[in-house]
Amino acid sequence: MLRPCRLLLPTLLVLTGGCATPDTMVQPPAYARTGQEPLPFERQNQAWRWLDVMQEAAARDVDAFGARPTVLSRQMMLWAVAMFDAWAAYDATAVGTCFGGALRRPPAERTLANKRIAVSYASYRALVGAFPAQAGFLRAEMRRLGFDPDEASTDVTTPQGIGNVVAAALLERRADDGANADGAMPGGDGTPYGDYTGYQPVNPVDRIVDPDRWQPIEFTRSDGTKFTPGFLTPHWGRVRPFALRSADQFRAEPPPTTKTADAELRAQTARVLELNASLTEADKALVEFMRDGPRSTGQSGHWLRFAQDVSRRDGNDLDRDVKLYFAVAVAAFDAFIACWETKRHYDTSRPWTLVRHYYRGQRVRGWAGPAGGTVELPAEQWHPYSPYVFVTPPFPGYTSGHATVSGACAKILELFTGSDHYGTQEVRRCCSLTEEQPGGMATLDLPTFSATAELAARSRAMGGYHIPIDNDVGLRIGRELAIWSWPRYQQWFDGTAVPAP
Repeated sequence: MLRPCRLLLPTLLVLTGGCATPDTMVQPPAYARTGQEPLPFERQNQAWRWLDVMQEAAARDVDAFGARPTVLSRQMMLWAVAMFDAWAAYDATAVGTCFGGALRRPPAERTLANKRIAVSYASYRALVGAFPAQAGFLRAEMRRLGFDPDEASTDVTTPQGIGNVVAAALLERRADDGANADGAMPGGDGTPYGDYTGYQPVNPVDRIVDPDRWQPIEFTRSDGTKFTPGFLTPHWGRVRPFALRSADQFRAEPPPTTKTADAELRAQTARVLELNASLTEADKALVEFMRDGPRSTGQSGHWLRFAQDVSRRDGNDLDRDVKLYFAVAVAAFDAFIACWETKRHYDTSRPWTLVRHYYRGQRVRGWAGPAGGTVELPAEQWHPYSPYVFVTPPFPGYTSGHATVSGACAKILELFTGSDHYGTQEVRRCCSLTEEQPGGMATLDLPTFSATAELAARSRAMGGYHIPIDNDVGLRIGRELAIWSWPRYQQWFDGTAVPAP
């Protein structure tokens, strides 16, 4: 569980400004979600609106710093938990993760207007802390939504003060959670979110020393220059989880290796080759959809968008959406920690390495490259269905992050709504993210949450990023993690949770 915040109820300050404008005076955002028709602005509750803002801030951060799914999960968790804690002060039963029920306001103040103000200030402050490079964008969005970004009250008898106080407390608590967000951890090089554990790969980029261990891959930018990313956040298994007892609580069983189960591993590699060489247009659309999600905001961002679909479908109000986004975001955050602990522990290779190991000197059938189609080529030239600038995610394969997080978030959505039914579709133009000539339109059916998670998992083998067992085990672990965590989330909702002393 999260460590408690120091309960320092600050000196009351004079409140100035910060009132929300009527909806008729608020302008819709200039950005819009792709893939689904946007919900009319006037029908969006304040949690929905801030999820849109958060996703755009995350997408801009990806543009600036690259896709960092672990980091994104923490940034999104900070937003969702801060929003929940501010909202809880105006709920009759829920308790905040920092202050418990100490900030609860009397019944007469538990109005929709006060909730909207509180969650807006909490969202804004948490997002500026989580995405400091996007402070200018967030400031403009705060004004667009009708709030004063300079309102710094810490008067906890006001919704502005509650929002500011809970966000500051959460950011303070999480400052030393092991993520190294400020780059100050001993052993690091000062880079925010940089490794401080001294991880070094066994395999160099140009040869295979041990086929069972992770190998860095050389990527090619659009201008032809090369770069080789290292293991992304190899320290993430040391990040303090939200609900889990420890990062290794759901460590997966050992995977097959060339030393322990060579025939199985060879068969797994052959299956990837088979899938990758026979992709239909619809398959390619699925791979791209699950790979990129909403502007590469990671699995956390992807499943929060799915949660937003549920909100639209079910007509959720602010109260229900705050709890829904909280549950999905913290489940994704914990799932990433558990997954990365497993990745670091086993440090396994990916199909890129395994194909070159098992088929060295042979010819295989595979994707022909950006021009499209498949060809027979030397195994040493085999390439996943992915742009040259992002060949394969830069971290070990076992277990799959996509599968683990998708399994966890899908199960949380099922438990939260009381049904596995999802019932939506994603319509996409295939190949648009990977090949020079986009293909036709493809409709991806997402009938249930569990089926959507299974599609996410399967897409990783189809694309050539994972052998199937990476996905199968990750999916199972994610579901087990969610089932174990769900009662703990409910305790925050029903008021029985107690922040640790």
